Amino acid sequence: MSHAMMISLGLLVVCFAIRMPIAIGMIISSTLYLAVKGMDPSVVVEIFTSKMYNNFILLAVPLFIFAANIMNSSKVTDKIFDFSKVLVGRWKGGLGHVNVIASLIFSGMTGSAVADASGLGIMEIEAMRKEGYDDGFSAAITAGSAVIGPIFPPSIPLVIYGVIAGASIGNLFLAGMVPGIILALALCIYVCYIANKRNYPSGRKYAGMEFIKMTVSAVPALLTPIILLMGIYTGIMTATEAGAVAALYALLISVFAYRSITLSEFIQVLKNTVKSTGQIGIMLGAAYVFSYVIAVENLPSLAGNLILSFATTKVSFLVFVNILLFVLGMLLDSAVLQLVLLPILCPIAQSFGIDMVHFGVVFTLNTMIGLCTPPFGMLLFIVTGISGEKMNTIIKEVMPMVFVMVLVLILITFVPDVIMWLPRLFGR
Repeated sequence: MSHAMMISLGLLVVCFAIRMPIAIGMIISSTLYLAVKGMDPSVVVEIFTSKMYNNFILLAVPLFIFAANIMNSSKVTDKIFDFSKVLVGRWKGGLGHVNVIASLIFSGMTGSAVADASGLGIMEIEAMRKEGYDDGFSAAITAGSAVIGPIFPPSIPLVIYGVIAGASIGNLFLAGMVPGIILALALCIYVCYIANKRNYPSGRKYAGMEFIKMTVSAVPALLTPIILLMGIYTGIMTATEAGAVAALYALLISVFAYRSITLSEFIQVLKNTVKSTGQIGIMLGAAYVFSYVIAVENLPSLAGNLILSFATTKVSFLVFVNILLFVLGMLLDSAVLQLVLLPILCPIAQSFGIDMVHFGVVFTLNTMIGLCTPPFGMLLFIVTGISGEKMNTIIKEVMPMVFVMVLVLILITFVPDVIMWLPRLFGR
């Protein structure tokens, strides 16, 4: 490693330490590297702009963000919650199951864990509180079920992974379907166990006409994932075009089907979308610049040789990556892990013959589990703010759920057919 790279990495560590936004720190450290090496620092601007403006796939990100914001500002989340109650609310610990199923349905529209927790979370926790559920458990299952969002398609993290790793977005979406469903089932099994142990209540059974009425009312919202996934997998639309359809459809059903969004709310949706898009755009641009520096320095080869010195097989490499991501996920945001580690790990994974679609789902689920792990799990902070419960109580409740998620992670890591059979069957 050159002196320029060591200086650059030292500056990046300092940026981490002073809590500077990771994207800004990566751009500053990359610019310093180029300057020390005597290269033209304007390369940073050239890479940033050319990569960002010439990537059609990236347009999917702001479109899905817009769709999520529209749904959170209208009655779409209410309809999803009511439909989930009709579907599974009568079971023992019914609202816990509702929490999980609602997250699975909502994930088919937004692809964001944060959107799920912040949108459905308020409603879910308040309903569970009224029925006598412990606040800690209510907040914990809200955070745990939100992890499904970035796994089940569409998924914003999978889009970003596909852009960085060069993997097929459509195949990544197909690969995320079965793990998303397995994760939901695993969490429901855990809810069953806790509900019987603590004697949580069952919900009421809805009469036939009530079931039909609430289901029909939810149909416009429920059609969203069906339209998106059918459009992508039949080849009618790309992932980016699906994002545009999702954004338009979310707006149409909010205005015409549910009549639940005002002009001022729509303006706020636009502001929130622009803000989130700007944040993600800067992070991706910084990732492109940092990847260029890494390539110039030949770090993937150096890191690969280091990793291969103790991870000599595909299995040992996957074990190493999962442990590394799980530990780092406790300390760093998932976006940071994607931006910093993917340019290094993807070439090594390919050298072992690991499919990039399989690796993408494993990588994404592991980093999403990090959103629920202390001390810096984003979802923990969100549900703490929503519920008003103490953080340590929520952590105590969420850790068994993290264990359940890790079991699912182990399954999809070492039984890749669980992930890959759908892409092999329908993928392109």
